[in-house]
Amino acid sequence: MQILPVILSGGAGTRLWPVSRSGHPKQLQELCGKGTLLQQTARRLPVDAETLGPVVVCNDDQRFIIAEQLRDAKIKPSMIVLEPMGRSTAPALAIPALWAKNPAETVLVAMPADHYITDNDAFQASIRQAANLAFKGKLMTLGIKPKAPHTGYGYIELGDLLGADSLAHAVARFKEKPDAGTAETYIACGNFLWNSGIFIFRADVYLDELERLHPSMIASCRKAYHLAKHDYDFLRLDKDSFAQAPDLSVDYAVMEKTDKAGVLPVSFGWNDIGGWQALWNLGEKDACNNVVCGDVFTQDVKDSYIRSEQRLVAVLGLADVVVVETADAVLVADRSRAEEVRDIVQKLREDNRYEEHSHDRVWRPWGYYERLDEGDRFQVKLIMVKPDGKLSLQLHHHRAEHWVVVSGTAKVTLNNDVSLIGPNETAYIPLGTPHRLENPGKVPLYLIEVQSGDYLDEDDILRYEDVYRRVV
Repeated sequence: MQILPVILSGGAGTRLWPVSRSGHPKQLQELCGKGTLLQQTARRLPVDAETLGPVVVCNDDQRFIIAEQLRDAKIKPSMIVLEPMGRSTAPALAIPALWAKNPAETVLVAMPADHYITDNDAFQASIRQAANLAFKGKLMTLGIKPKAPHTGYGYIELGDLLGADSLAHAVARFKEKPDAGTAETYIACGNFLWNSGIFIFRADVYLDELERLHPSMIASCRKAYHLAKHDYDFLRLDKDSFAQAPDLSVDYAVMEKTDKAGVLPVSFGWNDIGGWQALWNLGEKDACNNVVCGDVFTQDVKDSYIRSEQRLVAVLGLADVVVVETADAVLVADRSRAEEVRDIVQKLREDNRYEEHSHDRVWRPWGYYERLDEGDRFQVKLIMVKPDGKLSLQLHHHRAEHWVVVSGTAKVTLNNDVSLIGPNETAYIPLGTPHRLENPGKVPLYLIEVQSGDYLDEDDILRYEDVYRRVV
């Protein structure tokens, strides 16, 4: 038996705005514990003789930062799959199952990238138990022993034990997120578990069930996989084929319909970090029952979550609030209503506000840029280029640029001229001129870019060459 971890990195984490944005969601953030949630998930199963490097399924926009975070965590993935559009978890899991070299001997362990687990030893022991049952042909999931009548989770009703010496049960049925009264009934009954969204099954068994239950889905996924193209370090699925796959979760598409479903009751300190309330629950409390992160001053404040990312945040005379500060947005909310942050995000999306999608700091494969100031016909950015990083050879139709190197060395191509400029030296990029910026050094390059022109959005770019193979 070989274990193939599959990390599902989808979702926008809207309930954790303004830290989580659709272009840089919660799984890519360091919210609790060491490393981002994605990095913690990638480390959750050891890479050994029985366990392969993880397969990560993500979207195109986040591919480079995911690859960078895995490198930083010293995790070598088996594959990073790029979905051309979201099609929920059932099609997403079909791709690594199709990729498995020996599907009858490969057990997939599918894990969302945004979960937090406190007892990793207990988690690994649970995975081993479930994997042994999956190897015998069961489609397994992990059910969390509930601590409260939570209305934000789906539930699993336990059926019969899978054996006299087994702790696992057959799945009687899956239940959608209940109202408060129904959740209390589930807890009182004692026969229900929270649905963790973690699934363990043999690749061939899963594919056979998809073939039986959703032949059109598996046909679309097979075609998308066989027509996929390797792009840099990524596998880019065929867009037209994948678009034909039904948009169904693995719960609904397979687990609710198969007679092979099993669930293992577990308890290893699991949380899906669904919102600010979850982070308050998990955080270390001060004497007034507050969780504070960053540069925070409080006076006569209790039972609150307060987070500063850039500046001093001072809170006076409040209780049961959430206060979250980032470089470009501040959230202040009643802690009991923190779930409604998603409504704010929806309004930002409708108003086409960039704060819904991205931060002032925007990551790129070569480093990042950060907005510092903007006004009528000008914009100022800080640019960081990693050692050996290289921007595309490009031009802009509507803006000129002035570069001032702060530290490091910049290699600047302007038309056919190439020059090196160091700290306190400048370069001027006229409108409509092909140019390229590179960092030939061994330390990060920092420079200030001043843009001027009648249109300053990021889509004013024509790429001639790009080492990261981004679309021209």
